[in-house]
Amino acid sequence: MTDASSILARCDELATHSSLPDGLIERVYLSKEHAEVNALAAEWMTEAGMTTWQDAAGNQCGRLEGVVPGLPALLLGSHLDTVPSAGRYDGILGVLTAIAVVQRIQASGRRLPFALEVVAFADEEGTRFGRALLGSRALAGTWDDAWWELRGEDGVSLRDAFTAWGLDPARIGDAARRPDELIGYLEAHIEQGPYLEDENKALGIVSSIAGARRFLVTVIGRAGHSGTPYERRRDALAGAADAIIAIERIARSAQLIATVGHLEVFPDAVNVIPGKVEFSLDLRGEYDSERDRIWTVIQDMLSDICRQRRLRWESVETHSAPAAVCSARLRGVIAEGIRSTGDHRPMSLFSKAGHDAMAVAEIAEIGMLFVRCEGGVSHNPAEHVTEDDVAKTIDAFERAVLALADAEDALTAEATLAPAAPPHGV
Repeated sequence: MTDASSILARCDELATHSSLPDGLIERVYLSKEHAEVNALAAEWMTEAGMTTWQDAAGNQCGRLEGVVPGLPALLLGSHLDTVPSAGRYDGILGVLTAIAVVQRIQASGRRLPFALEVVAFADEEGTRFGRALLGSRALAGTWDDAWWELRGEDGVSLRDAFTAWGLDPARIGDAARRPDELIGYLEAHIEQGPYLEDENKALGIVSSIAGARRFLVTVIGRAGHSGTPYERRRDALAGAADAIIAIERIARSAQLIATVGHLEVFPDAVNVIPGKVEFSLDLRGEYDSERDRIWTVIQDMLSDICRQRRLRWESVETHSAPAAVCSARLRGVIAEGIRSTGDHRPMSLFSKAGHDAMAVAEIAEIGMLFVRCEGGVSHNPAEHVTEDDVAKTIDAFERAVLALADAEDALTAEATLAPAAPPHGV
């Protein structure tokens, strides 16, 4: 099952494992659907010749040994969880591409100078508990014990969900990998943007991944009857509206990404001036220093608006991830992979979306291959890739892995042929 049509069929099969009706897709961490897709991924990994296991965070893993057992591994993967009403390729295509490439290499009989491991990360999106990259953070050894108290909309804590799903919170550290166990990490992912399509290219090289910070901002005024004169109002929603428009203006001028995707009004009645408003802010930038500078500018703006409207504001940071730069070595092998498909001038792209590679970058070099996505649409049922582009993805990803193996073999041969140093004093 290593051709594009088979991969797309498996994407369709995984899409049936959803908590939503009517063909919509939602698959969250530590759910029944999470267990179902892990079982399928394990089955496909076994078919590809890998030994498999589920780690202490619920990530599904597989391994194909190299020329000798026990070598450090090149890690390949992406995630199987989704946002609500998701598409069927975000994350999923990367996992299935990785499995297909391992199966091709295993079938070829070639044993590489490193092991190959595939990981299907359990919680990249953070849909259930509001904290992204939980699966890859556990693998990278950067798990924060404060997360155990996170709660989903159902009121269940992360700790209780772990236990109910059959995992042991006390063993979360067992999921962590050491840097000396890995030689790098490669991930294939849909672009989630329009740039490849605009250039009529199927594939691209990721140069770096945006660093993200997320906040829950609360604007506090005073609730009152809608008949209250304007000069006496302390309207939290009017202040929040001013702030949200200003956030867009500030971010656009700095060429950063700022998104307000959640808004909640209290007391939420048609004839009551809102006394409190909560809104989310997702702030991303190629460089952490510029992103953090703009957050300072936004804070000053919020203070000015609230002072003028006799309001106050506060914020809680809910997520922070540093920008991650893809290594020159892994960008190089991905470029070689793309060139092998006939594109001799691969396009380099900055990823404005976050990925599991950001977490893995704490312990290993990272590289990412982007795949054209129709219209740049993602996190949406309309998400679409073509069979021809998927075929190129598998071919390019396989060539990237083999190019890295060729380079490692060449280094080993060079070291073997190098003349021995003369005895001291000769």
